This record gives sequence, structure tokens and C-alpha cells, in this order.
Amino acid sequence: MTTDPIVDEVRKAGDAYFKKFNYDLKAAFEDMRHRTEQSGRKVVSLPPRPAKPRPSRTIKHRPTEAA
Repeated sequence: MTTDPIVDEVRKAGDAYFKKFNYDLKAAFEDMRHRTEQSGRKVVSLPPRPAKPRPSRTIKHRPTEAA
């Protein structure tokens, strides 16, 4: 299996970031939220889209022939 240097770099950066918070997801996401608020950029929240109905998975049977 070959390794992608870009993927390795991204994983290394993510690991270093989360290591700062002792891998505590809640603390890391709070930091991300704080950074987002401090950035001054407009944050857009879109409403969830309704789920699309899934196609029926019924099996169609052929009519049986009379013997």
C-alpha cells in the first residue's frame, strides 16, 4: 500500500492539534468554535434538508402458471 504525503501531512496536523487538548473532543471543538467567532467571518447555518424517500425494495414475482 502506498502512502500519500498530503494525507500524511493532514493527519499529522490533526493529531498535533488534538494532542494540545489531550484528545478531548469537547475541548477541541470549543476551541474551534471560539476561533470561528474570533475570525469575524460570517457563519452560515442551513436548515436540514428533508430526506429523500428510498426506492421500494419489493421483489416482483411472476404469475405462476396453472399446471
